[in-house]
Amino acid sequence: MIGFGQAGGKVVDKFLEYDKRTGSEIVRAAAAVNTAKADLMGLEHIAEDQRVLIGQSRVKGHGVGADNELGAEIAEEDIDEVQGAIDSIPVHEVDAFLVVAGLGGGTGSGGAPVLAKHLKRIYTEPVYGLGILPGSDEGGIYTLNAARSFQTFVREVDNLMVFDNDAWRKTGESVQGGYEEINEEIVRRFGILFGAGEIQQGQEVAESVVDSSEIINTLSGGGVSTVGYAEEEVEERSSGGLLSRLRDDSGEDELDSAHTTNRITSLVRKAALGRLTLPCEIEGAERALLVLAGPPEYLNRKGIERGRKWLEEQTGSMEVRGGDYPYRGAGFVATVILLAGVTNVPRIKELQQVAIEAQDNLDEIREESDENLDDLVSDDSDELESLF
Repeated sequence: MIGFGQAGGKVVDKFLEYDKRTGSEIVRAAAAVNTAKADLMGLEHIAEDQRVLIGQSRVKGHGVGADNELGAEIAEEDIDEVQGAIDSIPVHEVDAFLVVAGLGGGTGSGGAPVLAKHLKRIYTEPVYGLGILPGSDEGGIYTLNAARSFQTFVREVDNLMVFDNDAWRKTGESVQGGYEEINEEIVRRFGILFGAGEIQQGQEVAESVVDSSEIINTLSGGGVSTVGYAEEEVEERSSGGLLSRLRDDSGEDELDSAHTTNRITSLVRKAALGRLTLPCEIEGAERALLVLAGPPEYLNRKGIERGRKWLEEQTGSMEVRGGDYPYRGAGFVATVILLAGVTNVPRIKELQQVAIEAQDNLDEIREESDENLDDLVSDDSDELESLF
């Protein structure tokens, strides 16, 4: 995982914290790239030798001030410094690269597509993007940056997973508190998705295994992806206790199994029809992957199969994969749905429209500004001679 810019660095930092907290070992290696020194110093979990400051000769460690053209230029000029950090990673042990960036700012918005293009040229592993869209209340320049970055980034990666801040910010929430919570949401969803195939020593093996190849196949074919999520608290049973002895009674077991199946299908519907990381119409999604995580006694193949069939009907896709991820100690059952190749996304259309208007306004303002300066300086200055 490579976090590019402030938002990207914070999200990757959060993934490492999630890895430590859950022992899921998703992140084989992590790096952060930035033009602002302070942002790199604020990270807690990414190793210091994997924090790369670029553009020092141009911006002296102070960032690019939301100028994503400058961000892209600096990334191109200093790509060897970023490569230096990647060289220390055992690439033969990674399944894919994930470049994470906020698309509204300057450094990540401009630099992430440049890095993705570079990685695809050098490595055979897939290169994915995780792009975070700014809230619509963050201002015109951020919307314009996001629209331009989005259309560049999506062409340079094997698949662009998108998280839309607009759909997740709560009204009246402080900006800092809002982003903390949003990063938590991002990591929870993608953590379960990416963790599904990582089997640790002594961990129960899934009934129907989801491994990294299932994720790669779902993301193949490019385009834009979104993720749905739903969870329900459950009481974990201790093995060999009274409850498990009761379950040996076949009637109890059947009742249990029907209840488990119903819970799974209900969770699948909630995840698909609830708040997606990028709100869109699920009908027409080209491919989908359903992952069910939780204590093994709450997972069953019938429920997953039924959920998978329902998802096939809803999306109209023939490529819907599904499996379980036995996960003890969480106290909940969760379902994560990856919808890949979505095309009916009103938010992207709206983003592009607002960006075009912002671009027109900016051009007008620049012209007006030049005229106003001429007016200010030229009235009586003809009578004065310039110094040179």
